[in-house]
Amino acid sequence: WTEMISRFYQPFHSNVEKTLKESDYSKGERVLGIDPHSGKKVSVRIGRFGPIAQIGDANGEGQEKPRYASLLKGQLIESITLDEALALFTLPRNVGEYEGQAVVIGIGRFGPYVRHAGKFVSLKKHDIPLSITLERAIELIEEGRQKDKNKTIKVFEEQPDLQILNGRWGPYIKFKKENYKIPKGTDPSALSYDECLKLIAEQSSAEGSKEKKGSKRKPKK
Repeated sequence: WTEMISRFYQPFHSNVEKTLKESDYSKGERVLGIDPHSGKKVSVRIGRFGPIAQIGDANGEGQEKPRYASLLKGQLIESITLDEALALFTLPRNVGEYEGQAVVIGIGRFGPYVRHAGKFVSLKKHDIPLSITLERAIELIEEGRQKDKNKTIKVFEEQPDLQILNGRWGPYIKFKKENYKIPKGTDPSALSYDECLKLIAEQSSAEGSKEKKGSKRKPKK
């Protein structure tokens, strides 16, 4: 009987301890050490948008807020070192200037990026934010410009908010944050300003008619 209990209890106890440990870990944090500059605790945990490093603690009102930095792709909470975590806080970093404007490397909600002249360009998978050079950043900036250029089919001096663009599902008209379809068989680059306005008016009118019809329907009992 004792042997049977022992055989059952030992694996069961180990599983319970493992579960409790993992449960604490999932809702807690892993402390890496102390930041030599501020003397504050450095830890890593899961944040709202993924794994993050943190310097300091949130101890209520009047206290200095903690600093946060997203972990890079490939970095894991269970294996990242103190030095690696501290390096994340050097971002965003200025790598130089291009065309008289600062070139900044950082990590945002959607991943690592280059920021230049108010525009953002995503880094490629093999680019490392902590070591990317100005030369490489300029390459990415120019690639982003070319991509934007290919996206734009036509713009109109009469109305800057009116554009013909290349989209995921083909060319379309964009006017004041709204998108409008271009009929099949139509050459988008040949559309005039007046023809675009006509298409916008027709589609806006059609949408308005649908809404009116929908509002006249009697609610089901």
